[in-house]
Amino acid sequence: MDKHQLIEKTASRTGAAGDGERLAPHEVERVLDALFGTVDHSGLIAEAVRAGETVVLGSFGDFHGADGTVAFRPGRAVASYLQGDTG
Repeated sequence: MDKHQLIEKTASRTGAAGDGERLAPHEVERVLDALFGTVDHSGLIAEAVRAGETVVLGSFGDFHGADGTVAFRPGRAVASYLQGDTG
């Protein structure tokens, strides 16, 4: 899945999240760019990891520094899903 597909699928799911109001794709893109960054600007996750912090996203997992790079450690929800334990 590329960034465009991720944005479109995320936008469509926001309408199903309760009140039926869907975020526009450009709003989702702004959020993703703020979190993960772009070619021109670092994202919040990279900035936090560079500062020595671990970014924990609940049971999804966490991003942390490892030997000068960013590493992702899957959380319980992702691990369970990939192992087929949840639908």
